[in-house]
Amino acid sequence: MSKAKALIFISGNGSNLQNIINNIHSGYINMDIVAVVSDNPEANGLKKAKIAKIETIIIDMSKDDLLNLSKVIDENLIDIFILAGFMKILPEEFINKYNGKILNIHPSLLPKYKGLNTHKKVLKSNDSMHGASVHFVTSELDEGPIIIQGKINVTDEDSEESLKKRVHEIEYQIYPIAIKWFTENHIKQSGNKCLFNNEVLECPIEHLSE
Repeated sequence: MSKAKALIFISGNGSNLQNIINNIHSGYINMDIVAVVSDNPEANGLKKAKIAKIETIIIDMSKDDLLNLSKVIDENLIDIFILAGFMKILPEEFINKYNGKILNIHPSLLPKYKGLNTHKKVLKSNDSMHGASVHFVTSELDEGPIIIQGKINVTDEDSEESLKKRVHEIEYQIYPIAIKWFTENHIKQSGNKCLFNNEVLECPIEHLSE
């Protein structure tokens, strides 16, 4: 099977990026990362990319930058776009052009708590469960078809920081699974639905942590 070609978009530390790199090196994901794209030239994740000898691209989301990025995409025949802590909203035109090829990981059990400050919202609402979701990206923020979710129990001792750490561990488990499924053609987007082996997922696949 030929290797899928990916662009990974980051804005910060790049811990999910590093986890994906590790899963490629282990042979779990059959994929090449063509470049790591960031809107933040100071992002620590760029250092991780350079250590792994992956090209880095800085964009300011201007039309010229996105046009140049499209050239990179077309020249390299990119198969998958992976948002891994990318804090900018991609233009609708970009999303529509690459519809069905863009994955994102979000730190909540979507459709709950779209956007930012999810851990704070969970604590404020006294939720008993929290977690992370991998979904296809559409033009509506965090509204795309959900592929897989991982859950944790919220305890009385939890703080925003402890939830962030625990949810990150869930992210490290479920994102490689979703990426592997995509690169092996098990999942695809069809309108507002996710298909798994050509069957509609009526609800997200729930990952049971070990």
